[in-house]
Order: sequence, then structure tokens, then C-alpha cells
Amino acid sequence: MKKFFFLLLTISFYTSCATKEEIVYFYEGKEELEGQRNLLEYEPKIEKNDVLRINVSSSSINEEIVAPFQMNTGRQQGGGGTGGGQNLSLMGYLVNPEGKINFPVLGEIEVEGLTMTEIQRKLESKIEEYVKDPIIDVRIVNFTVTVLGEVGSPGRVSVTDGRLSMPELIASVGDITYNGKRENITVIRDENGVKKIGKIDMTETDLFSSEFYYLKQNDIVYVEPTYRAVKSAGFFTSYQGIISLGTTIISLYLLINSL
Repeated sequence: MKKFFFLLLTISFYTSCATKEEIVYFYEGKEELEGQRNLLEYEPKIEKNDVLRINVSSSSINEEIVAPFQMNTGRQQGGGGTGGGQNLSLMGYLVNPEGKINFPVLGEIEVEGLTMTEIQRKLESKIEEYVKDPIIDVRIVNFTVTVLGEVGSPGRVSVTDGRLSMPELIASVGDITYNGKRENITVIRDENGVKKIGKIDMTETDLFSSEFYYLKQNDIVYVEPTYRAVKSAGFFTSYQGIISLGTTIISLYLLINSL
């Protein structure tokens, strides 16, 4: 009877407790992290159906000289328009299927595949023909990331400063819960109309060099539940899990009886 009790206690311990490596962020590879170059210049590239807010100003006191380059707030324009309401395409310039926006005075401007900084410089060079020292500010209006699974507050996260890293995203949604897999976070991304799947391990410092470290517009991030969480809900994750558990029980039973 004592052996059986010990067996149950041991199984309970191994199937319910999480290890330090499973719950501590950046646990593996901390020594290699020091001195690693950060991607400070990272910017997402503009894609079709993005909505851009572009503001034109000038170092000149007279702002009327840039008025022709401002979006008309009273009507929708070609590839993208303005106005109120919930429609994002009415709040900025919509990138059309050809990867262009219809900009006042300048006409169609190709922006697909460019960063916000590159669009800014492109517009500055064109507007300089009409205005001295123009100042251009470009933002992506529809930059959102969807977070699902074992986090504090699942939902859509709006990005206002141009970029968002995975650690920043996790912090903004209330961290990963105790029942979430920190070592196996899935990122679903659209690239040129094709789905791309990435994996992030928050327990290792390798994530800082991952192409999925910075999120892109419309990314979907999913944090899986741990085996412990699935088991507590009354399910096994797979037949492999059942077989593994059965093997563990048999091994422990044989070990105890050999004592």
C-alpha cells in the first residue's frame, strides 16, 4: 500500500509541476545575449490594403502653403479617403491592389514594400518641388495584432508607434498565464497572400534574432495551453501523451518493486 501511495505521489508531482525552464523568460542563452545587436532600425513594410495617415507640414510659419497636400476631410479620395465613422479607409490613404495611394497634387504614389521612413523621404523629395523644407509624418492606421490563448487579456492590440516586439505584446495583454506554453508561441502571418507560421520560445534569448521578434500588421499570436492545463480540463493532448504517461507509470512501478 505504501508503494502504491508513493507511486501516485510521484506521478502527481511529474504531471502537475512546471520546471523553472518552462516558466522563466529568457532562461536559456542569457550569456550570449549581452552585446547582441538590436534591430533598432526595424520598420514594417507597407502592404496592399494598409491604411496610411500622412500629415504634411512645413517649417514655414504659413501653413497655408501645404494645404493642397493635406487630405480633403470632406470627401473620399480615389485609393483612400477621409471622413468620420468606423471605416478605417475613411481615416487615411488606402493602399490599393496595385500597391499605390492617390495623393493630393502628386497623384498616384507607389508605396507597397516601402517602410514608413522610405515613404516619408519619397514624398518629401516630390513635395520639395512645391514647398520649401516640407515635414512629412507617416503612420499605419490599421496596424493591429490579434492575441489568442493563454494570456491575461486576449484580443486585438493596436500599434501606434510604428512597431511592436513580442515581449512588448505579451506585456500589453497581461502576460502569459501560468497555464500558457512560453516555449511554443505560434505566430500566423500573411506574406503576399500566403500564410506563414512562426514559432517563438520566450524562455530562450534566440527570440531576439527571430524574424518574428517584431510583429507585423494583422499578425495572429496564439499561446497554447500547457499539458497540465489540458489535463485539468479532462483531455489528453494526444495519444502520444497517453502512451508517455502509461510508460512512466509502468517504469515507476517496476522501479518501486525492485527496491
